Amino acid sequence: MSDPSPLTPPGTPGSVLFGAAYYAEYHRTARLAEDLDLMVEAGFTVIRVGESVWSTWEPREGEFDLEWLLPVLDGAHDRGIKVILGTPTYAVPPWMQQAYPEIAAERQTGQPIPFGARQEVDYSHPAFRYFAERIIRKVTERYADHPAVIGFQVDNEPGLELFHNQGAFTRFVRWLRKQYGTVEQLNREWGLTYWSHRIDDWAELWRPDGNSLPQYDLAWRRYQAELTTDFIGWQADIVREYASAEQFVTTCINYPRDAHDDRALTERLDVTAGNPYYSMQDHLDAALELEPQTHWTTSGVAGLYRQADRLWSSKQDRFLVTETNAQMIDGSANNQPAWPGQLRSAALALISRGASMIEYWHWHTLPYGTETYWGGVLPHSLQPGRVYREIAQIGTDLRSIGNALDGFDPDADVAVLWSNPSRWAMQFFPPFNRDNVPLRDSYERIVDAFHRGVVDAGAQARVLHVKQATAIGAAALAERFPVLVAAGLYVATDDELDLLREYAAAGGHLILGPRTGYGDEEARARVAVAPDRLAAAAGVHYEEFSNVPTPVSVDRDGTIVGGGDLWVDGLLADTADTVATYAHPRFRDFAAVTTAAHGDGRITTVGTIPTRELAVAVIRGVVTGAVADALLPDRELPLTVTSGRTAAGHRVWFVANWSWSEQTITLHQAVTDATDGTAHEAGTSITLPSWLTVVLIGE
Repeated sequence: MSDPSPLTPPGTPGSVLFGAAYYAEYHRTARLAEDLDLMVEAGFTVIRVGESVWSTWEPREGEFDLEWLLPVLDGAHDRGIKVILGTPTYAVPPWMQQAYPEIAAERQTGQPIPFGARQEVDYSHPAFRYFAERIIRKVTERYADHPAVIGFQVDNEPGLELFHNQGAFTRFVRWLRKQYGTVEQLNREWGLTYWSHRIDDWAELWRPDGNSLPQYDLAWRRYQAELTTDFIGWQADIVREYASAEQFVTTCINYPRDAHDDRALTERLDVTAGNPYYSMQDHLDAALELEPQTHWTTSGVAGLYRQADRLWSSKQDRFLVTETNAQMIDGSANNQPAWPGQLRSAALALISRGASMIEYWHWHTLPYGTETYWGGVLPHSLQPGRVYREIAQIGTDLRSIGNALDGFDPDADVAVLWSNPSRWAMQFFPPFNRDNVPLRDSYERIVDAFHRGVVDAGAQARVLHVKQATAIGAAALAERFPVLVAAGLYVATDDELDLLREYAAAGGHLILGPRTGYGDEEARARVAVAPDRLAAAAGVHYEEFSNVPTPVSVDRDGTIVGGGDLWVDGLLADTADTVATYAHPRFRDFAAVTTAAHGDGRITTVGTIPTRELAVAVIRGVVTGAVADALLPDRELPLTVTSGRTAAGHRVWFVANWSWSEQTITLHQAVTDATDGTAHEAGTSITLPSWLTVVLIGE
């Protein structure tokens, strides 16, 4: 952000806020002063409070207790700890669901979600909005002028549910009328002649419960995302009536959730904030490839970086990490706390890709409740242990780094396009399967394969939403990002596909991946040679495609250079050069990778989901002069190098060893260690023990 004040409040040491979510009200005994003193010792500069306890703020309808939080804010302020205050609208009190059952969300028409967890409410319902507005105003009016409060988090991880309630569906029909105008236009755009689905009146539109048409589902998902954007924007507007110009407003985003569009959502907010959870232990060993522990965590070093790159992508700016791993994260049957050193490396990895705050979930491990085994900074004993000491070391390092990261802008060698509509479409119609089970995360598997290729090839990625790329324009995009990956762009307008072609003509190197150029803006298969609007420029086309149950080896000049997983496009080279094909009796008839000059640039087409080895080979073949080459030109995994420029013009390098094995590096530039001030001349060798990251400041 051009104005750093929301992220670097006056009096806060350094440009990276550091702390945890803190709930003194969850303790069984009073220990506020002890907790806050331990936070100071750990170098904490910020805590998040208040967002989870509506029944504490309003124990009975219309009866408010607003003073219980004051000692927390006063105690934090006395110790120089800043506070982010949350609105408690994501977890409603029992009295509300009992007295007003109509506010319950429905996952299926007429089937309310039972009370007993959180986010069971249809937040588009007017009755809920009434109570939500009242509590938002009470809390923010009481504490907006407290000197500890630097910002507000409205709600928490919105977009968990798709609302099937009568009111939500009625508004959906109205939304469709605004989008399409007439039922005749809807019939035409959705192809409702199929299976006799044509409607003669808007009242004939069927419920989404039994819907089988992808065009309907895509509209439904777009509408549900707009409900979330409206709800969060509505809250933000209320809070701004009380907040000062120096206080920011945000929400924390759980990116895998179904009912939000992060780019549109953050347009209504001052700064992006999110919750990147990641699998730890061997999942962070760069030499291994393991499945994530749960669907909402990532696995692997590249997966961690991708989460940070997605956070940056929402506003193309620095972001806040409002929650991330402190110890094990998941239910009682999944306990994998980080190996010593991993917490520090993960925090610095997030910072290296643009995080201006690291907050842990959460301060103390709870003795009760759903998240009894979601480990906090303190264990169940509440006695500082190994995790506390390691996190305190991060605090010490950030104090040493100080404000050297002010205005930090991460470097990028490759831009990777992201499309929420394509993700939604592939969730409804997954193109991939594993053991004949459709993979709902097909879109992520496409994008992650190429993103991992960037990371593992030693380059750095910038994730761009398609609309953001369009706003930049083809020529500027080519100048700013010499390599652009467009893989999985299934839902796309003609103009968006033309942008890709024009990007290459302007001098960029475009990498096309599977499903790009196959669907239009309604998720209809294009009635054209694939990839539509790109085939002639890419010099390649295809007319058939196939799932593959196991990876197929990819051959280049008699050498296996990796494999293709899950999918094969039957690429037929026209004017393009065939770079690699398949070592397979049928698929060898097709190209696996092609390349062709186009205008002042080039288009490389990859017809499969590349395994790590193939993805690395493709990226290394197109990226020349990666930024990290200036510091460590001969780096290989388990080492990664990420970097960025500061407002002062210095480049800051983050060199990480993601393994148990000691690594030695030889620097090709003079740098200074940001944590201890040690100066290193070019040619100096540094040894990195296991799971260690060094932060180096250069010219």
